Amino acid sequence: MEPQDVQSLVEQHFDRLSPELQRAARWVVRHGAALGLQSMRASARQAGVSPATMTRLARQLGLPSFEALREPFRRALARQAEDPAGYLDRARRAAAARASLVSDLNEAQAADVRSCTGLNAAGRIEAAARLMLRSRQVAFLGLRASFGIAYHLHYTFALVRGTGRLLPDPSGSVVEQLDLLGPRDLLVAVSQAPYTRETVEAVQQAVHTGVPVLALTDSALSPIARGARQVLLFSATSPSFFPSMTGAQALAEALVAAVAAQGGAAVVQHLGRRQALLQARKAYWERPLRPAVRSEHA
Repeated sequence: MEPQDVQSLVEQHFDRLSPELQRAARWVVRHGAALGLQSMRASARQAGVSPATMTRLARQLGLPSFEALREPFRRALARQAEDPAGYLDRARRAAAARASLVSDLNEAQAADVRSCTGLNAAGRIEAAARLMLRSRQVAFLGLRASFGIAYHLHYTFALVRGTGRLLPDPSGSVVEQLDLLGPRDLLVAVSQAPYTRETVEAVQQAVHTGVPVLALTDSALSPIARGARQVLLFSATSPSFFPSMTGAQALAEALVAAVAAQGGAAVVQHLGRRQALLQARKAYWERPLRPAVRSEHA
């Protein structure tokens, strides 16, 4: 068994786990290296659960013990140690990168951008774009740190389609506005750990009432991914105190680009009308030409 096999087991059994076991499962998926290095008690403490919970998690996944859960990660670390030259080279490069927080941050951001293709199977972003194009109207929801991503999605989608709305709008609460959506519509929800409660509850309401959900999130175990019609993943890794939004932004841009590419003539016509309207309203600043300076010798 490999670490990815453990992750597959977690995803397979996740919905049937208790809230405490789900908390432990999320920690296992995100901290495989730590799991392979330390004791059950230390892992449980970092996951915020009791040691007995780690044993129960292993058994719920069909494994005989905590040791069986930890073993794939321990072996993966051992294989890395068998390549000392490569390890030293990676250590030297990592030490050089740590010389600057900005350098660390830039490397993490680049990896987050690459996660758009690394975490999403080929064709998944295009399939999500087709779902958006087929929907009668598309509602975008992202709160707290994710609000900027939802706003950007709504703004750019409005340039190519006139069927989007940003939640919540001044007409009412998120719950009230979700009541206006139906099976022919789509809720595009954005959230990452720590997940905003109102976003999670909105997704749960949409799933319960039959509104399709497209979730943009940082993990297949995210609460907004459970029950979603389609899920697009991004990485939010950052050496900073704040989680990175770079991966989410890159994914949002890739999604709207796919919508524009697949929308055909209707998208081109709508974009042309929007651009003409913005130009007519002088929406963008155009710096006036400076008058020529007359030479003193003229």
